[in-house]
Amino acid sequence: MSSEGAQERAQRVSGDDFRRACGRFTTGVTIASVMDGQGTPHGLTVNSFTSVSLDPPLVLVALSHSASVMDAFREARFFAVNMLSAEQRALADRFARKGQDRFDGLEWTAGETGAPLLTDTLVEIECAMRYRFTAGDHDLIVGEVVRADVREGAPLVYFGGRYRKLAGGGK
Repeated sequence: MSSEGAQERAQRVSGDDFRRACGRFTTGVTIASVMDGQGTPHGLTVNSFTSVSLDPPLVLVALSHSASVMDAFREARFFAVNMLSAEQRALADRFARKGQDRFDGLEWTAGETGAPLLTDTLVEIECAMRYRFTAGDHDLIVGEVVRADVREGAPLVYFGGRYRKLAGGGK
């Protein structure tokens, strides 16, 4: 069967259908964080995260243009990805809410790069900003991993529009 002319025959999928389809892909839950030029930490819940390359070690996060922290990410030289454990759903919810200081009263530390690291996450990755691409209504941000720390535990995952835990605890 030829794909010739397929583009003309293909119809654009609706946003609802696309969201429903992508919701059937299980993802981990992360909080991407960055320090702005005034030393203020910013972050948001992100499940659009993936590894890109081993040599050099690269990761990618996708951030909506409408994200309140977008300017801080566009200006930063470094950022962090904090992978959440199954017990950290409250953190995922906190960093998904708009209109508040997500770091207010929260325990965190500045990493070696200065990027904000959350306490007791499953994994913390610090990255040097390498590339930023505009793709539709998101920026794709590629960072080179400069430090990673891994802890034991089960991940917080997202599937079908809900947070889930892995059967068997993920160990």
